[in-house]
Amino acid sequence: MAEQKWAVANIHSSFNNTLITVTDLTGAETIAKSSGGMVTKVARDEGSPYIAMQIVGQIVDQLKDKGFTGVHIKIRAPGGNKQRSPGPGAQAAVRAFARAGMRIGKIEDVTPLAHDGTMAKGGRRGRRI
Repeated sequence: MAEQKWAVANIHSSFNNTLITVTDLTGAETIAKSSGGMVTKVARDEGSPYIAMQIVGQIVDQLKDKGFTGVHIKIRAPGGNKQRSPGPGAQAAVRAFARAGMRIGKIEDVTPLAHDGTMAKGGRRGRRI
């Protein structure tokens, strides 16, 4: 079988947008990148699962042109003292990579965690509804 050529897909998924940047294994060179705003003109759709699938479709075309056969995936939520869970586009993007015929290696969560910094929004007792 032919030599496997791997890349790293960095998926930053919030509720407002999904950004996907694909780099080589070292992370030094960007191979392809796309975001919700590059696919749709409707701001409320940028973070949706359907748009995430469209983004991955564009990226996979570029990757296959350059000879890549597999991706390691790093999923990132906003993190810090913001949202700790990734948006709805993250899972859809992973599934779209698999459906597009890319081999999937490691799937890793790289959400930054706050270790004492500024106080989170919403006050001491959180947002009361």
